[in-house]
Amino acid sequence: MTISDLYPTGMHEQNIGHFASIVKLALFDNKIDNNERLLLERLAVRLDISTSEFQEILKDPSKYPINSPVSYDERLEHLFDLTKMLFLDKNPTIDKTSTMDRIAVGLGFPVENAREIVKEAIKFFLEEPDLENFKEVIKKVNPIKH
Repeated sequence: MTISDLYPTGMHEQNIGHFASIVKLALFDNKIDNNERLLLERLAVRLDISTSEFQEILKDPSKYPINSPVSYDERLEHLFDLTKMLFLDKNPTIDKTSTMDRIAVGLGFPVENAREIVKEAIKFFLEEPDLENFKEVIKKVNPIKH
């Protein structure tokens, strides 16, 4: 066991919180279907979530804190992952849209621009998206100011 195994980094804790948020969205309808499970498994690998962490988070995602990302690109990546999970079925409903509004604000996007960001994110996910195109679309409706 390495020292990093004993003391997880802030980034790993943030990844765990992000993954738990995605699991909560997967459980939006109280079940995780095969497509959602496959996406969760791929995201777990990308976020460096171990098999045991994966199982624990699936059991009770509510016990993991949400750590908002610091950088703009990280916020976009989190919004991408969360939108992808919520709209995996390509069925935009009012419940999902209002959930996305809260997610956008929770990730640190401005309240006055959240609706437009959500509208673009949903529109994007009704097509076949990739992360880089997603970032470009959201940056157009919410340009970062240096």
